[in-house]
Amino acid sequence: MAERILIVEDEEKLAGLLRDYLVQEGYEVSILHRGDEVEAWVRAHPTDLVLLDLMLPGKSGLDVCKALRGSPDLSIIMVTARVDEVDRLLGLELGADDYICKPFSPREVVARVKAVLRRARRGAAPESGLALDDAGFKASIGGKDLGLTAIEYQLLKVLVAHPGRIYTRDQLIDAMYRDERIVSDRTVDSHIKKIRKKIASVHPDREVIHSLYGVGYKYEW
Repeated sequence: MAERILIVEDEEKLAGLLRDYLVQEGYEVSILHRGDEVEAWVRAHPTDLVLLDLMLPGKSGLDVCKALRGSPDLSIIMVTARVDEVDRLLGLELGADDYICKPFSPREVVARVKAVLRRARRGAAPESGLALDDAGFKASIGGKDLGLTAIEYQLLKVLVAHPGRIYTRDQLIDAMYRDERIVSDRTVDSHIKKIRKKIASVHPDREVIHSLYGVGYKYEW
């Protein structure tokens, strides 16, 4: 099945040009022109990657990115003409997988899309020996069960889905607790500490969950 890409871009000619190039590469491509349409569309349509413009009518690309980050299997490439470091850092904290700065060539966009989707397909398991079993909420390394709770499993799954991506504590809370309960940052820190301890019990030579002071956590094997 062709991988599915959603282009969110209010410049119709540019969106159409990008669609044509991506379709030629074998992708299934859809287009939206407003930010406030994206969340409902993604819920209704399986999507592998969103090519997301920063400046959109209805809702900004940064707000859309933040809303979509509860979907661990979804990759996001942000497209922006604003190249100052504040926007780049904010986009990183919200969980974008990559950036493309305008002006760009469509071939560059295709190359970036291929690279991000390739990383998403590869994941972390082939390199780390980490295996995730959604049916039993079990995680194992080298065949050794880590003994995670359901919440710990969900937290680890979010981090592992996109190695190297920085997740804020709020994003992890949203991914772990879908019932909108009130949970403190310390709860996330406590779960992370327990997961690290359990990983260390079977793989003591490597720390794979990294803290970024004032921002959040990332997984890298």
